[in-house]
Amino acid sequence: MIQTHTLLNGLRIIHRSSPSDISYCGIAVNTGTRDELPGEHGIAHFVEHMLFKGTQKRRAHHVANRMEDVGGELDAYTAKEETFIYAAFPGEYLSRAVELLGDIVFHSRFSGRQIEREREVVIDEILSYDDSPSELIYDDFENMVFAGHDLGHYILGDQETLHSFTTGKIKSFVERQYRPDGMVFFSFGKTPFSKVARLAERYLSFAPTPLNGASLPVKQRILPGVLAPAKAEVRKETSQSHVIMGWRTFDMHHPHKYVLYMINHILGGGSLNSRLNASLREKHGLIYNVESNLTLYSDTGLFTVYFASDPKFRERCLRLTGKEIEKIMQTELTPMQLARARRQWKGQMGIAAENHENSALGMGKAFLHFGRYMPLNDLFSQIDRITSQEIREVANEIFSSPSFELSYV
Repeated sequence: MIQTHTLLNGLRIIHRSSPSDISYCGIAVNTGTRDELPGEHGIAHFVEHMLFKGTQKRRAHHVANRMEDVGGELDAYTAKEETFIYAAFPGEYLSRAVELLGDIVFHSRFSGRQIEREREVVIDEILSYDDSPSELIYDDFENMVFAGHDLGHYILGDQETLHSFTTGKIKSFVERQYRPDGMVFFSFGKTPFSKVARLAERYLSFAPTPLNGASLPVKQRILPGVLAPAKAEVRKETSQSHVIMGWRTFDMHHPHKYVLYMINHILGGGSLNSRLNASLREKHGLIYNVESNLTLYSDTGLFTVYFASDPKFRERCLRLTGKEIEKIMQTELTPMQLARARRQWKGQMGIAAENHENSALGMGKAFLHFGRYMPLNDLFSQIDRITSQEIREVANEIFSSPSFELSYV
């Protein structure tokens, strides 16, 4: 059962009933890396860190212990278009969780001493990320595909920009981006919705003071321009060649997005019997890991294929990948193949839905971007309407253009 409400300050609430003794709630903020101004790269992620470092009435260790002391957890993450701050806890502590979330989101101090400490933590995070080529290559690839655009820079930022962050600069970003009408409070658990709404009214119903008393501007995001596909090789001290190739796609609001997700599922979306895994790993024994991924933003998207291989097998893996993509473009799935793909994808979604934390986060993200949440049965209906002809047509629409390609060699 899904219930919604909107506070007077514009903050939207969505609650899903569950018999589980463990509850989840959080605040989804419609801001991320692409909302940073020049000179602010990495500040959205840095703010996420600083929310845990003290408020007007709590020190950092009080924030850290508030949910931990009752067996709960407090966490957060930053993406290109949203920031999530959320908690998991035994259901009877919902009031504690909502009060804490309201405190850290709206009353954090961003003290200079804590900024200096956390700056070093984030720099260490950047350095450790550089040691993970299978993760770093995705960011480097997006930077290439969206070069010169807000989507084309690192979520973590860089060391030079991090050293420019001050209390004033951070507060300016928060006052500009953390506005209640650009937020969603999401709740998952067995607490009655009437109580959830009362707690939200009590702890989240105020609005932050606009910068210098001025009205807060409407968020403007500019569609990235189209760049000519490019290929690049970067020298890395790695024993394997890491390769990623990809194509620009349509956005998260496009009517054919479920068809594209189906293509991703069939091609290399994590199943052992995906076409890429069956070919590159099982049939030819060339790689350990190959996968395709689909990332959809509010106004654009990106379909990628990634693999890591012995350098001497790189070109062969690229050819085999190309052949599997051509098959999807040229040959429609048989009724049996389509039925199996539908059945498998729905089964995977059903299993994933048993992870209540992911379900809660997905509900918050859906309500943030679409103003609604689609139950699992409605998603299954969307999947059942996908046809083999649509799969082939969308595959041709996406894959007919040359791909971008990045390799660590």
